[in-house]
Amino acid sequence: MNGTRLIAWPLVDLCRTPNGPRDRQLLMGEAVEIRAPSSSGLTRGSSPGWAEVRAARDGYEGFIPEAALTTGRMTHRVRSRATHLYPAPDIKARERAMLSLNARLEVIGQTGSFAQTPQGFVPLAHLAPLDVPETDPVAVAERLLGTPYLWGGNSALGIDCSGLVQIALLACALPCPGDSGPQETALGEALPEEAPLERGDLLFWKGHVAWVCDHGTLLHANAHHMAVAHEPIPKAIARIAAQDGGPVTARKRLKGPT
Repeated sequence: MNGTRLIAWPLVDLCRTPNGPRDRQLLMGEAVEIRAPSSSGLTRGSSPGWAEVRAARDGYEGFIPEAALTTGRMTHRVRSRATHLYPAPDIKARERAMLSLNARLEVIGQTGSFAQTPQGFVPLAHLAPLDVPETDPVAVAERLLGTPYLWGGNSALGIDCSGLVQIALLACALPCPGDSGPQETALGEALPEEAPLERGDLLFWKGHVAWVCDHGTLLHANAHHMAVAHEPIPKAIARIAAQDGGPVTARKRLKGPT
């Protein structure tokens, strides 16, 4: 197996080793490059049923079950917090799966208010064409308010701080690394300490990142609330410092309109 494949499952863990710890997650329709031979020395022969892949969205590498791979052509993404995949264009039909914000699908037709895909039917209201990106990443991230905190999570079922930043920027067709350290390096321009914060700015700590909603409020996935939550900026800074999270290491402003 080699070349580019797509994720066939609604959600799959990207594991450090075959059946090992989760580092990140991949959503339905996301593209991955199959790595062969395995750079870690683990080949398909020594780890049957697993493929070593590199995620197209950010270059993150790891292992996923080969059964989670498919081929196809994606045309739309889920724009709502989540949606359901149905076997028929009927809201009373028993759903096949839940799909998260930013999952990708190939729309091949329309029946009433449903989009038809090779996997089933999805409400049209929950989809957007891939070539129509969002314009406000904070508004995207706010759709996940209350989502449980999950280390390495990238979906509406569970997400962490860097996942919340990435999922919002990807919805806006803006590139974004998968972890907060590389995000601090790659994203935006540094703000002087005296510059007022604006919506769409990012605050970084060692191992943590948060969106700025307005001059006084953050939005972040965090282990204190165990959820995606709003928090007053001064309170968050003081709390994180008191919990040995250290001071803010960077204040960044994204380039271009947000």
